[in-house]
Amino acid sequence: QVQLVESGGGLVQAGGSLRLSCAASGLTFSTFKMGWFRQAPGKEREFVAAISRTGVRTNYADSVKGRFTISRDNAKNTVYLQMNSVKPEDTAVYYCAADSGHTLVLETTWKFYEYWGQGTQVTVSS
Repeated sequence: QVQLVESGGGLVQAGGSLRLSCAASGLTFSTFKMGWFRQAPGKEREFVAAISRTGVRTNYADSVKGRFTISRDNAKNTVYLQMNSVKPEDTAVYYCAADSGHTLVLETTWKFYEYWGQGTQVTVSS
């Protein structure tokens, strides 16, 4: 079955960096667009970043643009989220997700993503 397993979360000080990884199995990874979402306590799940099948195109939420970078390695079936200059408001559970849609659109709405990981906690201290 399809599995997405996130790793790399933890506690980091404001201004620091963290790199999240999401290893995929049970699917043809290169045929899926991939995304990262996050959910803070008491808040709705929100879009963070998405990447095309080849990795050429990316899309970011305004709140992370210029600080976070999404990338992928199709040979390793892995998508990454490099988080730099983190802020306390970045504290959340981070989820990776897979979208099999055949359009070129990098979706920002969670309902378009069929598969989800279990999430990894990121906590930014001030």
